[in-house]
Amino acid sequence: MIKKLVLVFIAAFAVNSYAQSGGTSSPYSYYGIGSQKFRGTVENRSMGGLSVYNDSIHINLRNPASYATENLKGYNNESRPVKFAIGGSYTRTSLESENNSDNSNSSTFDYIALSIPIGRFGVGIGLMPYTSVGYKLNTHHDDGSINDRFDGEGGLNNVFLSVGYLVTKGLSVGVEARYGFGNLKNSVIEYVYDTDGLLLNYQTKQNNRSDLSGISFNLGASYTTMINDRFEWVTSATYSPSNVLHSQNSRTFSTITINPTTGSETIVDVIDGEQSLIDAGRLETEVDVSSQFTVGTGIGQPRQWFVGVEGTFRQTSKFANEHNESPNVSYKDAVGMSLGGFYIPNYNAFTGYWNRVVYRAGFRTESTGLVVNDESINEFGISFGAGLPLGTIFSNANIGFEIGKRGTTNKNLIQENFFNFNVSLSLNDRWFVKRKYD
Repeated sequence: MIKKLVLVFIAAFAVNSYAQSGGTSSPYSYYGIGSQKFRGTVENRSMGGLSVYNDSIHINLRNPASYATENLKGYNNESRPVKFAIGGSYTRTSLESENNSDNSNSSTFDYIALSIPIGRFGVGIGLMPYTSVGYKLNTHHDDGSINDRFDGEGGLNNVFLSVGYLVTKGLSVGVEARYGFGNLKNSVIEYVYDTDGLLLNYQTKQNNRSDLSGISFNLGASYTTMINDRFEWVTSATYSPSNVLHSQNSRTFSTITINPTTGSETIVDVIDGEQSLIDAGRLETEVDVSSQFTVGTGIGQPRQWFVGVEGTFRQTSKFANEHNESPNVSYKDAVGMSLGGFYIPNYNAFTGYWNRVVYRAGFRTESTGLVVNDESINEFGISFGAGLPLGTIFSNANIGFEIGKRGTTNKNLIQENFFNFNVSLSLNDRWFVKRKYD
């Protein structure tokens, strides 16, 4: 047990250190409160985001009902394991416009979670990113000189507490409370030139910061039953009501010099711009976060294979962030669909390691709800992955790969072609064992 805990903390430190390069490099993270992170495990993501399937040895971060499952036969039907999960990802993105292209890389810590069984209940706690901001954008004059420069970074995180309850065999329900916190930073420079087209020595940079926090909830239910001697049917649903994030905003103005060759900036002076926010009534604002409903179903043979489909619906048309509004941006309701599954050649094989590996695959498509220049920003991805047993069938390492695209090159927009590599550890052990005496 101690060795496994040490491994968890070492992995957490390593992933967190690696993630310092930034959580995203998407220009679409400029809008709203950033790009929404995938809320799920590597196992889910490797099946196109599918989260309808639950089992007793993996944490399902997308449905709080999954924390309450039936006891394991391997534990004499007396208990189920305590589960640990930690994951991170690396993304390489090719950014394309009508005239130019560029590449970017980013890495991020995705989640750390612990699930503890307590009788018919199951409790989960953890931390995971919610949104991420990371962009560097320039607009240009007709002669190619820079007009404006926009920079942004930051994001929101969620600390969560989940409780699931096994109502009866195959049926569980759950509720999750989340506390969201974090900050968003952005800056803009409007380049000013003299009559000869040369950059002036001094430029003005506006720096904005929003510190956000708020509480949200997620409700879930899951039902599994055998439809005959061989096949099981699984269905699940989750609902997250709309919520409000409170934003404390600040602003400064900097006088800077810019090296015309390297583009590096040197700060000359800083002025507090709080009064401009007070005059605009934006010192403290609220961000309305949309509600979300997910429903899925699937069929398979226990511990052999499973295939399922899942739909997600978000009322992003009601999203509002008055501190970060853009005239060319609107929102509509978002719709996403996932199709995926897994296959295990022989989960309890004594020989042949690869017979116990879980092979996963899936695809997803989503209308994100973001509309820029009257163009809907859509996303598509195809994913593959594997669960690699670690010593016993109850612990494993998971790897996943995803290729896909987001956005379009129409109307001066940018298309992102991305490759994701995801890795996680799912470690399980037994606590609170009752001693028996003959």
